Amino acid sequence: MSASFRHAAAAAAIVVSALLAFPGSAHARADGPYVDVSAYIHSDAQIEAWYAMTRQLRRDFDDICGDTFCEGEYTNIEPLRFQCSVHRVSGRIGMCVWSFAASEEVVDPLSGKVAVLPRTWQCRTPIEAGTTLDGLLAALEGQSPLYASLPGGRSLFDGLVDCL
Repeated sequence: MSASFRHAAAAAAIVVSALLAFPGSAHARADGPYVDVSAYIHSDAQIEAWYAMTRQLRRDFDDICGDTFCEGEYTNIEPLRFQCSVHRVSGRIGMCVWSFAASEEVVDPLSGKVAVLPRTWQCRTPIEAGTTLDGLLAALEGQSPLYASLPGGRSLFDGLVDCL
């Protein structure tokens, strides 16, 4: 079995396991109590706060990556998406996850083939139970949301240290 086939099979296994872990995830159900944050946000102020916060989180991560998480085996870690589920009635957050991906490439000097070893992470945000979306947005507003104290006392950076 070739290395490229093994890597393709591993990547496929990751996708299949993710789909099995979250039944119905390919087509989110609209009848549950929790919705994607984009389906919950209902004011211009919330929309602007959400997008400003996610843009700044990406910048904060890019600023520290080379000196922290991107040293070692995976030097090209990229943030993919910061996502939250929100209780459609109360506005309480069910969970927030920041997804990351990276790869390690190895060149075979004899054949010139490149083997790619992909890696993904799903980092849970360490927020206190009962936190509302408005509470999260208020805690993360400003220039450095990665380091801001979340409801519960930890930061997104703390969560990444536990994850990456």
